[in-house]
Amino acid sequence: MAFGVNRRELDNWKEQVRKGEVAFITHFWVDERFPAVKSITKAGCADLEKLSEWGKKYGLKKEWIHIRGDGFPHFDLMGDTQLHILKEEGLHDQIKRFIEKKEDGSIDQSSAPVYFLYS
Repeated sequence: MAFGVNRRELDNWKEQVRKGEVAFITHFWVDERFPAVKSITKAGCADLEKLSEWGKKYGLKKEWIHIRGDGFPHFDLMGDTQLHILKEEGLHDQIKRFIEKKEDGSIDQSSAPVYFLYS
């Protein structure tokens, strides 16, 4: 279950994705498979090759792209990988809004880094 973003934010993300831009949206998230995870970031782009190339610089594999029938392919990012990518992409507003940091700078969401949700 996703929550914490409004319709305008979601629509803006979808528009950027449709235009072939690599776009990010972070939201609070609850999933019983990952009980310690509190938020997730979707890095999406309608251009699969562009998204795949973008993901390579962070060690993400093309087969980790979540491709659904809705036209919004994306990587699902969580844990320390999520924090690292948001920092590298300069998305400090999303970090401040959705991610709690521990004293050592890592995030208090999971016991181990997770790179993707869907394969």
